[in-house]
Amino acid sequence: MPPYLRTALCPVAAPSGTGAAPAPYLRPRPDKGPALSLTVPCVPRSAGIVRATISCALRAHGLDRFGPPATLAVTELTATATRLDAQDDLYLSLRHRDDVLRLVVWDQHPRHSDPDAVAVCEERRRRSLWLLAAVVDDWGGEWGGR
Repeated sequence: MPPYLRTALCPVAAPSGTGAAPAPYLRPRPDKGPALSLTVPCVPRSAGIVRATISCALRAHGLDRFGPPATLAVTELTATATRLDAQDDLYLSLRHRDDVLRLVVWDQHPRHSDPDAVAVCEERRRRSLWLLAAVVDDWGGEWGGR
């Protein structure tokens, strides 16, 4: 018979005179909303992966009202990044604080040193994200690129 690995939660010290303290991860954190970070390869199929991940995360945290614009935004950002930048990875960050959802997708596209190349690259990215701009504007949000 193979040996079993046994795992257990680390015991939490109970305050003196009381029963066992609840585990810290079970305590509600009203001041903090969910935070999610994800790294995916810079390939077209990553758009579907991050879309499903964001959708599940929002549903799990009771933030379904952000679902339609957030999933569309993350899909557009990821798909555009995979078309405009063929680097290694894309980094995604989602945070919810004070009833504001912040969604960021970073690619590894290097910053251009030539000012003309910077202008052309920024214009190309903005043109690629016209649908995102319309959705974010319709939902009363803000968006930008760097």
